[in-house]
Amino acid sequence: MATLYGRLSRRNIVQSLPRIRCCHVSASLTHNYDSSRLLHQSNKKISNLIRSSRLSEARALFDSIKHRNTVTWNSMISGYVHRREIAKARQLFDEMPQRDIVSWNLIVSGYFSCRGSRFVEEGRKLFDVMPQRDCVSWNTVISGYAKNGRMDQALKLFNAMPERNVVSSNAVITGFLLNGDVDSAVGFFRVMPERDSASLSALISGLVRNGELDMAAGILREYGNGDDGKDDLVHAYNTLIAGYGQRGQVEEARLLFDEIPDDRGDGDEGQRRFRRNVVSWNSMMMCYVKAGDIVSARELFGRMVEWDTCSWNTMISGYVQISNVDEASKLFREMPSPDVLSWNSIISGFAQKGDLNLAKNFFERMPQKNLVSWNSIIAGYEKNEDYKGAIRLFSQMQLEGERPDRHTLSSVLSVCTGLVDLYLGKQIHQLVTKTVLPDSPINNSLITMYSRCGEIVDARTVFNEIKLYKDVITWNAMIGGYASHGLAAEALELFKLMKRLKIHPTYITFISVLNACAHAGLVEEGKTQFKSMISVYGIEPQVEHFASLVDILGRQGQLQEAMDLINTMPFKPDKAVWGALLGSCRVHNNVELALVAADALIRLEPESSAPYVLLYNMYANLGQWDDAESMRVLMEGKNVKKQAGYSWVDS
Repeated sequence: MATLYGRLSRRNIVQSLPRIRCCHVSASLTHNYDSSRLLHQSNKKISNLIRSSRLSEARALFDSIKHRNTVTWNSMISGYVHRREIAKARQLFDEMPQRDIVSWNLIVSGYFSCRGSRFVEEGRKLFDVMPQRDCVSWNTVISGYAKNGRMDQALKLFNAMPERNVVSSNAVITGFLLNGDVDSAVGFFRVMPERDSASLSALISGLVRNGELDMAAGILREYGNGDDGKDDLVHAYNTLIAGYGQRGQVEEARLLFDEIPDDRGDGDEGQRRFRRNVVSWNSMMMCYVKAGDIVSARELFGRMVEWDTCSWNTMISGYVQISNVDEASKLFREMPSPDVLSWNSIISGFAQKGDLNLAKNFFERMPQKNLVSWNSIIAGYEKNEDYKGAIRLFSQMQLEGERPDRHTLSSVLSVCTGLVDLYLGKQIHQLVTKTVLPDSPINNSLITMYSRCGEIVDARTVFNEIKLYKDVITWNAMIGGYASHGLAAEALELFKLMKRLKIHPTYITFISVLNACAHAGLVEEGKTQFKSMISVYGIEPQVEHFASLVDILGRQGQLQEAMDLINTMPFKPDKAVWGALLGSCRVHNNVELALVAADALIRLEPESSAPYVLLYNMYANLGQWDDAESMRVLMEGKNVKKQAGYSWVDS
């Protein structure tokens, strides 16, 4: 019985073996499918993270994958290559268990994208030891040599290619143009055996970058009439239209725009392929906007068949530029889907207009803010001198987790200057040190802030710490700081150093220099600087320069010469000129010229009490109480209210 049972059991097992094997294979296939699907999803996620500039998260996911394929490795290497972290890319490349041609092309392109002989040579070494190469490999190295200014080696490699394609030729054209060799690029283009739709566009784009717009227009008209390349011809036209617009050549841009067939109507197949697209209209509108011709831009906008976001934003920003915020706001309300740029333009427009309430209203209603939004509203408050409001917004920005950039910090430093708040200014300076690499605007703002807050030594420290290049605004800020503190010797010494270093002064430089001379009583030096401004530097004197020179002469009692200077000015004197003369007349008790200056000031600013009070005090100092009282009566008769900060002399 036991033996029979054993036989039956063995028979059942044998009969079941095929089913067991089948189940095992099925389970294995299911497992492999699931693993493959999971790996595909992980690879896709790595690519998405890299595209979103979240490289550290991508690397963490990469490290968590036990069984990677070549795509996984290539994706991670690609992320490092695009960030030019070539050492990390190379480490992964060396660790790869198995490489394909994409892996090799990625690492070679990575080395060539890093500027410097060492990287180029390493890229070439890797190219030479590649197990196999395709056209992408050759084109990568050709482009790499071209971008690094080695066109001889690029051409040598091009000629050595076993099989060239049109992309290879386009890379050579682009290389010539990157290195400014326009003639070679055009010559190479003319003898190309084959061109594709990108060939003409590459040439036109390069010529535009090199400033050869008319040559580009000639080539476009010469080669654009061929049957090939119609699909991309409109792109070349659009590029050239934009190029003309950037240089203010609106008429030339419009001629090109009119040559492109209208995007309505039928026509033959070639014409249907070569039509104006939305970029054509946007490019031409932008030309008009840059030139300030908003009427022509709006006329084109009205003729468009369809609009994209760029079309609307171009018109909105155009109206903001000419301070027509009402029309910009009307378009904004009509826009189907405003993006963050649309909102930022409107906020800037209302801030420029001085309507901070509306600017803040739009800012608070934004569905999504970015750093530019915060910078626009903070800068708007700063420009309109609502310094406390700007600080509140800056604090709110930090609370909401938005990191400030150079533009933010430059605006906030200007706020500290306006508030003359040294403590806050030092806090922002610390924030600058921790968060950004200071550029010229930030350094200039720091110098101005410390100067205005009375810390001229700290201002000079910031000035001295700028090791690379100090622009003229930096020099002006430091010279102006010394001048405002009455440190004429330091201001003039720095001005001499500026000239020795061949930094060309501006009209603002001379305002500070002349103010320094006024504080120090340097009449002859002031006259000399005024003359050199005209004869040596070709700077036409502005009213501010005349006001400073009048101040220089007046402080030293040379009132008649100051009056003669005013009479010979090429334009009408403003309140600063007459104010400088009147102040000097009071110091030197010259009633006759004081009356002239006061009369001019009263005509310029009928509601200002300053000239009346100054004349009253002059008469009082001279004991001419009747004349002094007449000033008080005259002022009351004209219903002029005495301003805070001006007082009658106690009789």
